[in-house]
Amino acid sequence: MSPQRIAAIALRQFYIMRGSPARILPIFIWVGVDMVLWGFFTRYLNHVTDSGLDFVPRLLGAVLLWDFFIRVMIGMTSAFFEDVWARNFLNLFTSPLSIPEYVGGLVLTSIATSALGLMLMMLMASAIFGLSFLTYGLLLIPFLLILFLFGIALGIFCSALVMRLGPATEWLIWPIPAVISPFAGVFYPLSTLPEWMQFIGRTLPPSYVFDGIRALSAGQHFPLAALMGSLALTLGYIAIAIAYFLHVYRHAVRSGLLARYHAESVN
Repeated sequence: MSPQRIAAIALRQFYIMRGSPARILPIFIWVGVDMVLWGFFTRYLNHVTDSGLDFVPRLLGAVLLWDFFIRVMIGMTSAFFEDVWARNFLNLFTSPLSIPEYVGGLVLTSIATSALGLMLMMLMASAIFGLSFLTYGLLLIPFLLILFLFGIALGIFCSALVMRLGPATEWLIWPIPAVISPFAGVFYPLSTLPEWMQFIGRTLPPSYVFDGIRALSAGQHFPLAALMGSLALTLGYIAIAIAYFLHVYRHAVRSGLLARYHAESVN
């Protein structure tokens, strides 16, 4: 793989964003709305309940981590959709650019946008609501890593799905984080769910992340074994997503789908 070509894909996205502030503002607006809304909600819960629990790290921290995961996935898919909307695939893939380089550029774009969102969320959570992740120190890194990698896996898979079924199916992609959030146990332990939902939840790496964060905030031991299993599961999802993307790309080339790609394509 060529680092220059990977960087070129990310640089193209930077130029697109620089030329259109409307593409940048949502990164900050939705993050800010979530932090303010959930931050004051957690303060309200602390005020009206006598449980002795501090809801700020349990709820606001969960919102912050889940929003980070969503930023990663959207960073991948949005960069891919830019090429869909511009009908740019023929230009890209008639060049020496390879699929791993193209996907690597999308990942680099996602790293940049999700890092911006994460820094803003941490700044707001700390400055306004006193939520500091410094107490976790380096222990926070494995949780962020798993959420990042799973967001990349989901972004790659969703991009391949749109390439296979057509641009009109992009509207099936945006609700996916909301659909899986009840199964991931973002705000509650999986034990509160019915058995069939728990089974699905155990196949989702974020469920182990949020269980681990709740354990740490309750003063329990670092869930190393669970996180290692979650990391292995996440790497498996990445391998599946990449394999599916390559399969769809080969099908698109053989069938001439890339040449016929337009906004109404669904076949």
